[in-house]
Amino acid sequence: MNEEVDFVIDSAKENMENAIHHLEKELVKIRAGKASPSMLSSVMVDYYGSQTPLSQVSNINTPDGRTISVQPWEKSMIPEIESAIMNANLGFNPMNNGEMVIINVPPLTEERRIQLVKQAKAEAEHAKVSVRSARQEANKEVKNLEVSEDLEKNAEIDIQELTNTYTERIDKILQTKEAEIMKV
Repeated sequence: MNEEVDFVIDSAKENMENAIHHLEKELVKIRAGKASPSMLSSVMVDYYGSQTPLSQVSNINTPDGRTISVQPWEKSMIPEIESAIMNANLGFNPMNNGEMVIINVPPLTEERRIQLVKQAKAEAEHAKVSVRSARQEANKEVKNLEVSEDLEKNAEIDIQELTNTYTERIDKILQTKEAEIMKV
């Protein structure tokens, strides 16, 4: 095949791969029953006047499936960390014992599980839109190349196959996450 066409297809594949990576990153933030340090990945703490990720001012651990412990490197940060977790609207109620912040992760209600599945489906749909937009962009670029009609048609077929593959991957990732969320 033509090198320019190969480049366009590789570029589309890279964009689709980025959509999958983004989806996986977003789905990690959606909690599925058990505690995980990544649940606090979006929490920003006011650290001497600048907004800093919680993971950069403390150790975050999960001693068991229902608890997250946040051990700040400076004890004076405990009130800041507590308020940052409260302000992050994650539905957690942090407590401190003078040494660390402890978060008991409440079990999910059926209603909340359904909301989380909807949220996961929305993220998957965003990923599919990104994949389709990469396909559209690649098809447009192929049309702009000065190549034979056959080469153009073959490239469009290859791009569509790539799109189908990535869409199936997104569906599988979503199925796995859905099962994880709905498991009691």
